[in-house]
Amino acid sequence: MTMKIAILAALAGSAAAFAPSAKITSNTALNAFEDALGSQAPLGFWDPLGLVSDGDQAKFDRLRYVELKHGRIAMLANVGYLIGASGLTFPGNIALDGTKFSDVGAGFDALSTIPAGGFAQIFLLAGFLELFVMQDITGTGEFVGDFRNESLDFGWDTFDDTTKLQKRAIELNNGRAAMMGILALMVHEKLEVSLLPDLF
Repeated sequence: MTMKIAILAALAGSAAAFAPSAKITSNTALNAFEDALGSQAPLGFWDPLGLVSDGDQAKFDRLRYVELKHGRIAMLANVGYLIGASGLTFPGNIALDGTKFSDVGAGFDALSTIPAGGFAQIFLLAGFLELFVMQDITGTGEFVGDFRNESLDFGWDTFDDTTKLQKRAIELNNGRAAMMGILALMVHEKLEVSLLPDLF
């Protein structure tokens, strides 16, 4: 008799799996960014850590700025990594001690061969760009990350709004892919499994 009761209880419990679920009400704060640039199929707006779950537009803009910035840096890093791996170098010396650009290795090997003077040049240039160039200095940016400052246009003002939105989405997605790409190149270099074909 207890066996029949146990079977009936298990069947009743499993039937609940097929019952219609209660409608889940969505938070309007989360919906605030559902149509934002970058909310694309198949994920849509994806915020697993709930960083903008409060719907704060200023916080969202700051995070979007950081995402664009890191994406742009990652795109440059991928190009730099591939150029370094190809063996192409600048002519001349990287530092006053006579170290040539051709003496600097590619990838992580470069960290041990660049002299202090070379690192100083890199950090000074990056700091200058960060503080004085890569900003909306004139306050005329159309969107977060617009650093044209009324000087570098390259035909942007000739595009219609749909094309502008498409190009911004392309940059955002290329930046996301570049962040994953440079991470993969670095990890595989440390694993001593090259992702690059041996063409050179």
